[in-house]
Order: sequence, then structure tokens, then C-alpha cells
Amino acid sequence: MENQVHFIEPFLRPHPVDLTECAFPTKARLLVLAPHPDDFDMIGVTLRWFRDRGNPIFLAVVSLSPGGVDDGFLSNPTPEAKAAVREDEQRRSCRYFGLPEGHLTFLRLAEDAAGHTLESPENRDRVRAHLFGVRPDVVLLPHGNDPNTGHRRTGRLLAGLAPELALPPAALFCRDPKTVSMRYDLYTPFEEEAAAWKALLLRFHASQQQRNLNRRGQGLDERILDNNRSTARDCPGRAAYAEGFEVACWK
Repeated sequence: MENQVHFIEPFLRPHPVDLTECAFPTKARLLVLAPHPDDFDMIGVTLRWFRDRGNPIFLAVVSLSPGGVDDGFLSNPTPEAKAAVREDEQRRSCRYFGLPEGHLTFLRLAEDAAGHTLESPENRDRVRAHLFGVRPDVVLLPHGNDPNTGHRRTGRLLAGLAPELALPPAALFCRDPKTVSMRYDLYTPFEEEAAAWKALLLRFHASQQQRNLNRRGQGLDERILDNNRSTARDCPGRAAYAEGFEVACWK
């Protein structure tokens, strides 16, 4: 396949552009490089659009982030038990989504004392090996302009490694509720049917649903959909919801 820069850059003028109106090649391979479980589901409507077109989709979860599970969620809240819960939640959401089992990988990268992925040579090598194994044309991940350490570090890992591939992938950085600011290049508009489907997908992450209810008085599902409502207001058209992306290309 030709360098993906050739097929993405024309869609960015003027921006933002409705992604569902773009002629993405159906053979383009997508990798979701998720800093944590549930980052895949945050862009579930966009991924469903690619899935339905036949694009191969892969998911690599960088960290299981056991610190993201409240102690009260488990009777025996050890780090190992919390990690197992988050892994099971991601596996179940992926089965519901229809992701082939062999397309889901847990990288289990080394973390610091706070539970954040280390920017170490060993972690860099593992991500590099995965990128070379999947050979993605497009990598999707949360935007790095975010106080979330995992989001920032994963973005830096990709930016350092992508140019090493013979055909560097394009990155679609998505808006997260914690994103400080970003440029919208592409967006995926959607309405109530897709929103209800996405809410169900997000609720497979029961530990995160409960954590958000405990700490914010709002479930993960509604928090993400509120973010999508805000994105839709910033993008053209009259859609009720949208997932927004900033594109980066390496040549």
C-alpha cells in the first residue's frame, strides 16, 4: 500500500472534515495504541465505522492501570486483582465490539511507582516490536495535550518510534475529557442510536463506571458522551455527538 500520508493529507483541507465522508482505503490497517483499558471504547463509533468497512483493526493496551480501580470495587483489592478486572473488562468489551481475539494484545509495559508507563529503553523496544509486527497505516490514541501521564507518555513513545517504520503510520489523536486543547482535523458525527451502543460498550468497564459515579456523580458512559456532545458543537453540521481527531503524519 502507498504511504498513508498520501491518502490522509488530502482530507485535511479545509478542516475539520467528516471522517465518514473520506475515502479511506479498506485495506488500511488500524492500531489503537491505548494507554489504558477503555481508551479503545472512547472512540468506539469511529472504530465501528472502520470495522463495518472491513478495515483490519488491532488493539494494544499499554498498561492495565490497576490504580484506576477503587478499593471498594473488590473484596480483595490487590493490584493483581485490580489488573485482572481491567483486563477482563477490556476483553468483554472487545468481544461485544467484534474485535477478533487475536487482534487484542496487552503489552504489560513496566511502570513507575505511581503506575504510569515508564519511558524506558525496554518499553520502547516492546512498543517498537509491536509496531513492526502489526505494520499499521493509522494509529489511534488519546491526545497528549492532557494532564494524564499515561496519555502523554504513550504519545511520546509513538512520536519517537513511528518514523522508524519504512512507511510511517499517521496518528489520529482523539479528544479525551481531560484534553486541554487540540485542533480538529477529522471528526465522526453520530446520533442517538450510536450513542446508546457506545454507552453499552463503555459500561463493560464496570470498575470505571463505578469509579466515575463515586467521584463525579456521573458514569463513564455519560462522561464520555458529554465530551462527544461538546465536540459536536465545535465541528460542522448538526450532529448530536462527535468523536474528534487531530492528525499527525511522519514522512
